[in-house]
Amino acid sequence: MSTPLEDAMNTFIRIFHHYSGKEGDKYKLSKRELKELLTRELTDFLSGQNDPHLVDKIMNDLDSNKDNEVDFNEFMTLVATLTVACNDFFEEQVEQGF
Repeated sequence: MSTPLEDAMNTFIRIFHHYSGKEGDKYKLSKRELKELLTRELTDFLSGQNDPHLVDKIMNDLDSNKDNEVDFNEFMTLVATLTVACNDFFEEQVEQGF
């Protein structure tokens, strides 16, 4: 039986590979694949965004090797950054008594 953390790690891997490889390298996300992943898996994150260039900006920030694709390590940078931001928000709300 796996632990909750092992389940979470497995989920990250499965989600990434569910969207990767539909076009181009099967182990990387193209901009279109990244947009689909963000749209379907992070709906709350994108729902309040009105910037039509948001995916371009995210892609540019994540694509550290500038190959116009996002590999798993680059994807995990996004996941870690968003998770830290959510935790910071949670801690701030607790401190304010909400």
